[in-house]
Amino acid sequence: MMLARLTAKPEGKLAKQLCKVVLDHFDTQYSRELGEAWSAASDVLNTHGSLRTHIRHRFLKCIIENRDILTSPSCWQHAVLLNRFNYPFELEKDLHFKGYHTLFQGSLPYYPKSLKCYLSRIPHRIPSERHQIGNLKKYYLLNAASLLPVLALELRDGEKVLDLCAAPGGKSIALLQCACPGYLHCNEYDSLRLRWLRQTLESFIPEPLENVIKVSELDGREMGDAQPEKFDKVLVDAPCSNDRSWLFSSDSQKAACRISQRRKLPILQIELLRSAIKALRPGGLLVYSTCTLSKAENQDVISEILNSCSNIMPVNIEEMARTCSQDFAFVPTGQECGLLVIPEKGKAWGPMCRSKRFRRGPPHTEASTPPPTSSSIKEQYILPICMYILYVGINIIAILFPPSKLII
Repeated sequence: MMLARLTAKPEGKLAKQLCKVVLDHFDTQYSRELGEAWSAASDVLNTHGSLRTHIRHRFLKCIIENRDILTSPSCWQHAVLLNRFNYPFELEKDLHFKGYHTLFQGSLPYYPKSLKCYLSRIPHRIPSERHQIGNLKKYYLLNAASLLPVLALELRDGEKVLDLCAAPGGKSIALLQCACPGYLHCNEYDSLRLRWLRQTLESFIPEPLENVIKVSELDGREMGDAQPEKFDKVLVDAPCSNDRSWLFSSDSQKAACRISQRRKLPILQIELLRSAIKALRPGGLLVYSTCTLSKAENQDVISEILNSCSNIMPVNIEEMARTCSQDFAFVPTGQECGLLVIPEKGKAWGPMCRSKRFRRGPPHTEASTPPPTSSSIKEQYILPICMYILYVGINIIAILFPPSKLII
């Protein structure tokens, strides 16, 4: 079978060693921010009777397992996102045979039929496909939690969408599995990562669809002034501490340098968000996400944006945690508009913080870009994820997105 052939390759990447400098830093920071939950073991779990609520107990349990899974590559899981532009029917049959199941299994109100992502309950990974010029890849390996910000955008055919920090391109690829945008702008400021982004798009997207895609190398902080009120949807998957990757830094000196510069990241993230809001059309939708547990890069960034931008309204997304609990482990962020996905045994996705959606002003009255017709369309690691959803324009929510449909 196809899957048997693919899994024959050894997994050399799992042999990486933990970086003690980073682990010590995380122990210090997250013990302070998350309390005993970050480092405690059986003592916390054995005293669950004294905890005030079942949710609090689950939160502590998840954080303990989160630390263990983050530092144990053998526990990591990978999802398989199938490419609808070169559909791997044989691989799909093999995934079913091996016990994989589809993400969410139809539990979300917004879940495009064209999006097919398969998960396994046990740590199991098939190798990434090689890039071959002229040949489209059949699948993309990713952290399943990274699809949550994509689904949060609720992309529709014909909409104009901006992926502000797009490299390596996984979320752009996922967006194109959901719908046929009228225009997709993929931006990446880092030149090396930009090349990676271009290669990813070339590997998954057919030539006819390239006409609606633009790739740029603009400083994301300038995008709002360069493209004011242009986009229906904006994704800000912001540069962040990237906890999973940092834990396995091979160079301790570089790791120490990253740590010293970490406190500057929230400033950049806030500037990117403000630029993204400017680029969002009145009535548009913005999603902010990171792959770190850091409160300074998640809750504090969103609080600053909410306090300084009067034309933004957060959306309560707590319902999503209940809807998606079969596949993901969530813990509270203290903000109704934010979710934190952390690794748990059997659900080793994250950490990821998913952010709020924004809308601004009244919606445009101009006609939407017509969607492309079907005839015109002939490696990531497991990370923490935090996501927030924000709307620009308070009056828009009741008209366009009733709370019952605001699920990400």
